[in-house]
Amino acid sequence: MKKLFKTALFAASLFAASSAMAQTHKDTTLGQKVGTTAKKGWNATKKAGSAVGNKTAELASKGASAVADKKYDEKVGPQGQTIYIDKNSYYYYVNKKGHHIYVPKAKLVDKPASK
Repeated sequence: MKKLFKTALFAASLFAASSAMAQTHKDTTLGQKVGTTAKKGWNATKKAGSAVGNKTAELASKGASAVADKKYDEKVGPQGQTIYIDKNSYYYYVNKKGHHIYVPKAKLVDKPASK
């Protein structure tokens, strides 16, 4: 009976110690490392995809503006952007995301003299 009691007590203490160690063990597993690396890779891919998409939209919008609208040669935008005039005589430039940014004529700047 004593041997059975000692064996049961030993097994119970071993079980308690192993569960206590499992709760405080903080090493990362291979799966956690792969998950972290995958998140970093996805964020980099998403950022690069956004940059490529914005540049594509900008070039497409500038190309469409050059074909459909008149280019205003005497003036430029506030930061030196090319100004276009649409069919309703509104002045605009194309930003880095491909959007048309309309500006009043008073905010246009004279084009610098070319050398």
